[in-house]
Amino acid sequence: MLVKMLLSFGLGLSLTLMIYPVAIPYLHKIKFGQSIRELGPKSHMKKAGTPTMGGVVFILTSLLTAVIVQPTSFVKKDFLIIILAFTGYGLIGFIDDFLIVVKKNNDGLKPAYKFLMQSVLAVIFYLLYRKLTNNLVIIPFTSLKLDLGWFYMVLVFFMFTGTTNAVNLSDGLDGLCAGLSIFALIPYVYFSYRSGLTNIAVFICGVIGSLIGYLKFNLHPAKIFMGDAGSLALGGLLAATAMVTKEEIALVLIGGVFVVEVLSDIIQIGSYKLTGKRVFKMAPIHHHFELSGWPEQKVVKVFWAIGIVLSVIGLFMGAVM
Repeated sequence: MLVKMLLSFGLGLSLTLMIYPVAIPYLHKIKFGQSIRELGPKSHMKKAGTPTMGGVVFILTSLLTAVIVQPTSFVKKDFLIIILAFTGYGLIGFIDDFLIVVKKNNDGLKPAYKFLMQSVLAVIFYLLYRKLTNNLVIIPFTSLKLDLGWFYMVLVFFMFTGTTNAVNLSDGLDGLCAGLSIFALIPYVYFSYRSGLTNIAVFICGVIGSLIGYLKFNLHPAKIFMGDAGSLALGGLLAATAMVTKEEIALVLIGGVFVVEVLSDIIQIGSYKLTGKRVFKMAPIHHHFELSGWPEQKVVKVFWAIGIVLSVIGLFMGAVM
């Protein structure tokens, strides 16, 4: 199994390193450039025109790697849930990117439509998954399991919608989202392997390899962005993996930086609507630090460091259950 995991990682990495040098000039040629919000940090305006929708590449390379390394896994229901979450949320993001980049509609999908699509997928995945397992969740740092009953559906709903949107919000600085996603996925390689879901562990290794290949071209100054297709796909993958490995609670800690990102956005909007005042200079919180004078690379490195620490703690939390 270790051989398959290494093969999946190496193949995912190799494919992305080969494809992006071809994809980036092509996306430039067909003018699939990123639109920059006028309300965002002024330093980001120079990023306008950088090719986007790069997430489509690492989604496809991850899937191709799985087909090559473990084709028989596609008949297993738990594996299919992972694949469907990865591609399903990626498709929602692709539609959003398509409207922005191709149709030149800077608003993309209306937030209500996007949330509705995310919600429908969350319910579908719960209905598929409940046929495979129970409504138990593991209490952190214990061997105790709590039966949530119907409330488990509520947990799954917020886990999918929350994680996908949180990962999406973190995709605002060069390398930030990809790096944090890699750190968050690593513990789930172990959790999957420990749970006997070795096919999922192999697949995640392929995704990590593909993300590292993408990161080579996304580090500052980024030559390509993943777009909503990539960030929503990664959020869906994290939520689905947490669900099938029964490490739902650990995801809150492992994805702690994502949690803070989305909370900062909620706090900013709520504060402004209630009091007319903003808590942060700009939300999500990575922009607050930028506007406080931190260079973009420093913000990314600090957030990465926090992500690594939380990932290690989350891994330990899951390991002792």
